[in-house]
Formats: sequence, C-alpha cells, structure tokens
Amino acid sequence: MPKVLVTDHTFDPLDIEQRILEPLGAVLDAHQCKTAEQLVPLVADADAVLTQFSPVNAQVIAAMKKVRVIVRYGIGVDNVDLEAARQRGIPVCNVPDYCIDEVADHTLAFILAATRQVVPNCLGVRGGQWGLAVPLSEMRTLHDLTVGVVGFGRIGRAVVGRLQPFGCRVHVFDPAVNSKEIESTDAAAVSSLDELLPGCDVLTLHCPSTAQTRRMVNAARLANMKRGSILINLARGDLVDTQALVAALQSRHLAAAALDVCDPEPIPPDHPLLRIPNAIVAAHVASTSARAVRTLRETAAALVAKRLRGEALPNIVNGVTTCRCEQE
Repeated sequence: MPKVLVTDHTFDPLDIEQRILEPLGAVLDAHQCKTAEQLVPLVADADAVLTQFSPVNAQVIAAMKKVRVIVRYGIGVDNVDLEAARQRGIPVCNVPDYCIDEVADHTLAFILAATRQVVPNCLGVRGGQWGLAVPLSEMRTLHDLTVGVVGFGRIGRAVVGRLQPFGCRVHVFDPAVNSKEIESTDAAAVSSLDELLPGCDVLTLHCPSTAQTRRMVNAARLANMKRGSILINLARGDLVDTQALVAALQSRHLAAAALDVCDPEPIPPDHPLLRIPNAIVAAHVASTSARAVRTLRETAAALVAKRLRGEALPNIVNGVTTCRCEQE
C-alpha cells in the first residue's frame, strides 16, 4: 500500500484527503513536523509527500527513497528545495488558484483599515473615547492615493481589479509581465521597484519568496518610500526586513503597516511589532475561507492521486515532467 506522508497540517480531521486517497489503497501518515531532523526518518519509505509549512530541504529530499511527488498545500513553495527535488527527479506541485478572492479581499480590507484608521477608532470607542481617535490628517481617502502593487500574478491582478472602482491611481511593478499587459487594466507599469517606491502612498506585495525577492523591502528601500506611506504584505514575511520595518514604524517614517505574514512566523509574543500601535498583524490567515480550504485540500490530494495512478501532473513548479521512479 502506498504511503502518503503528511508532514504538517492546520486542519483536522484529514477526512477529505482520506476520501480521495484511500480508494487507491493509500495510507495517510500524518505528523506535525517543524524541523528537517523530524522529517528525515519519515520520508524514507513514503511514496508521496503532502506538506504545508515543514522545511522540505535538501537534507530531507536526499532521504527520500521512493517519493513520486511532493505537493504543497498552498501557492508558494518556498519551504521546498525545488532544485534538490529536480536533481532527484521528483516533481513538486502547488495549488496556484485556490484563494485568489480571499487574499485579494483581505488586501483591500487591510488597505481600507490602514487608510481609514479602523482599528484605532474602534479601540478608542472601547476605551471610552467618543470622537476621532487619530489626527485628522491620518484619515485618508483611497480615491486621492497612489497604490503600488508588486507582482501581477493571479492575486496581484485581482487586487488591481478591486482597487480600480475606488478611483485611486494604481502603479504596478512586475519584471516578468509585459508592460502592455499591465496597462491594459488601466494601471501604470513601472520598470523597477526603486522607481515605484517614492511615488506610492500605499505599497502592497504580491510576489513569491525567491533568492531575488527576499528582503527586497530593506532599510534603504523603506527610506526611499514616501514619508507617511503604508506597507501591506500578504505574500511572504521574508520579502521585508522586519527589523528595518519596525524602525520605520517607530520613527513614523511609515504611517502604518498591515501584515498577514511576518519573518519570523509565528511572531514571538514579545516582538516589538505587537506593541506598535500603527501595525496591524494577523496570523497568516488571509487565504482562508471554508470554500478555499476545501478546494486546497481536495486539489492537493487529487494531485497525489494522479501520481499514484500514473497520470500526468498539472501545476509542476520545478520542471520535472518524468518522475525518477518511472525511469528506474
């Protein structure tokens, strides 16, 4: 019977996965692994791996003896060493389109919360203060602002579409997308991140974590942002230098930040971000809804099922079209 290792998961029970995989004779072996050392002995006899946040690094992949596919519960695959898997001939798949509406909606919620000062005004009323809880200058109208969008993939496009009815100016930076494609949505295409930053009142990040994008919002680039601007991050925490962000918020160079992701995650309980009044933080939940989580789990399990049946795989992100096991 094929063994499907679930390295970690934030949903219980795994009934959806069982419903799809057990008719194939597969056995689910579910764990909550946080380290590579925990994973190494578990992957040795696995036929497939379902992973959410566990570090499936080169050490772990080297210990795989018969894995036919690695499937990530999610869009980003930065917890999987794609090159190590490619060298071993193991395809890695993601679920690229399960939470587009949820993350785009959450982005707008964060932008509006930060520009309209929703949290401070709510806390002011709860604290017995009736009236405006912030200086009048901090109550902004989205129509009057310029929003910079980094990344024009599925989520970035959905965010741009939601922004346009507000009448704000939208500038987009994505080096992988033709400027004419961006401008066809009535957004302005910008040729570099450093060109984008100084003109933005709001900057929202929608790009993957790669060697090129990690810490791309660093101290120098934060200083290059307009004083009083707002940073929104629902992509990956390591796109931003957290220490530099804290300094920019504490100095009020940035008026606010709204973060669904952070580096590190979870945010330690004594982290200064949790004590900064102009920071909105959430626990990496923007992708969630009952529909989205069901779709995520069904799609991930169906990808494993396809591999176990010997069918062609969609959503391969590391270029492996023929599994090593099929060549042996």
